Amino acid sequence: MALKKKPVNGMKDILPAEMAVRMYVIGLIRETYDAFGFSSIETPAVEHIGNLLSKQGGENEKLIFKILKRGEKLDLSQPTTEDAVTDSGLRYDLTLPLSRYYANHANELPSPFKALQIGSVWRADRPQRGRYRQFTQCDIDILGDPTYLAEIELILATTTVLGKLDFHNFTIRINDRKILKGMAAKAGFAESDYDKVFIILDKMDKIGLEGVRAELLESYPEEIVTPYLAQFEEGADPAALMEGSPLPQIISTVEATKTADFKVKFDPTLVRGMSYYTGPIFEIAMDEFGGSVGGGGRYDEMIGKFTGQQTPAVGFSIGFERIIMLLLERGFKVPGAREKIAFLVEKKMPDERLTEVFEEAQKERAQGKAVAISIMKKNKKFQKDQLAAEGYTEIREFFAK
Repeated sequence: MALKKKPVNGMKDILPAEMAVRMYVIGLIRETYDAFGFSSIETPAVEHIGNLLSKQGGENEKLIFKILKRGEKLDLSQPTTEDAVTDSGLRYDLTLPLSRYYANHANELPSPFKALQIGSVWRADRPQRGRYRQFTQCDIDILGDPTYLAEIELILATTTVLGKLDFHNFTIRINDRKILKGMAAKAGFAESDYDKVFIILDKMDKIGLEGVRAELLESYPEEIVTPYLAQFEEGADPAALMEGSPLPQIISTVEATKTADFKVKFDPTLVRGMSYYTGPIFEIAMDEFGGSVGGGGRYDEMIGKFTGQQTPAVGFSIGFERIIMLLLERGFKVPGAREKIAFLVEKKMPDERLTEVFEEAQKERAQGKAVAISIMKKNKKFQKDQLAAEGYTEIREFFAK
C-alpha cells in the first residue's frame, strides 16, 4: 500500500534547511537562558489524564489527545464512555508537567528554582499559520520566588533572546489578573461571572470596544457594562489602575536594564486564556507576525493543587514555532555555519584510491568543515545544482585515475 504524503493530522515534517535553523535557535536559547541561571529539565510527553483534566488548562483541556488504556485495563466488550477507557494523554503545554515535576522533586531542588524546558506538546486544534497540532514549546519558569524580581528576570531573559535573533520594535504587553478582577468588581460583576467577562474582554483587539460592549450587553445590564468599559476608554489613568500593583516597578526596571529594542506597555485588556494565572501576565506583540509570539504570567496556586502547599511560580513561554516561521520568511541564514564540501566519487574506484578520498575527507573534517561523500551520477549538473541548493560551497570530483 502506498504511503500517504500529506501531513499527519495537522502535524508537519521538518526538512533539513528548517531543522538547521531550529537547532541554531534552540542552542542560542539554551546559551542565553543559562547565562540567566536557568537549569534544563525534561518531563514525559505523556501525563496522567487526571492531571491534564485538573481544570488548570482552560480551553486547552478540550484539545487533549487522549490515550486508551492498555492490556487488561482496557475492556471494550461492554458499552462504555470515553473517560472510562482513557487513563493518560499527551501534554498540551509544559507548565502543568512542570508543576507535577516540582511537586515530586521539590526536596531535591534549590529554592527558588529556575527551570528551562524545551519540548513537543500536542493540541487537537485547527492548524493555521504558525500553529500545528504538534509543536515545540520553550518555557522558562521561576518557582519559589514570591517577589516581582522573578517577572523582571523572565522578561529580560526572553527579550534578550529575541534581540539576539535581530527582532526589533516589538512590545511586551503587561497586565495583572488582580487588576482585571478589581475592575470587574468595581463595576458590579459577580465573582462567578469573571471568567465569562474576561473571555469577552479578550476579544477587544479583534472586535473593538463597541463589539465587546454588544457581547456584554447580551448577558449583563447596561448599568454594570457601561461603568466597566469606561475604565478602558481613551483617557483612563493607567497609574490609577496600577496603584498597589508591582507593574510600575516591573516596567521601570525592565525599561532601564533591557538590552533589546522593545517597549513595555501596560494593557488593561490583556487577559491570557489560562485560568491558572493569579498575578502579573504578559505577552509579546510583534507587528511582523500580526499577533502574539509568546506569553506567560504568575500562577501561584497551581503547584499547591499537587502538593497541598502553596508555591509561588511564574513562567514565560516564547512562541518558538512562530519565531522559526518568521526567521524562515526572512531567509535567515545560520551564522557561523560550517563550510560544506561535497566529494563526488566515480562509481568504480580501486580500494587504494577510495582510501585516499576518505583520508582527505577526514583531514577537512578535522579542520571543522562538513564533508559529504557521494557516488558521482550521470547527470552531474543536476547533482551539483542540488548540492549547491543544500549549501555546499565547494564540490570536488574524484576519479579512478
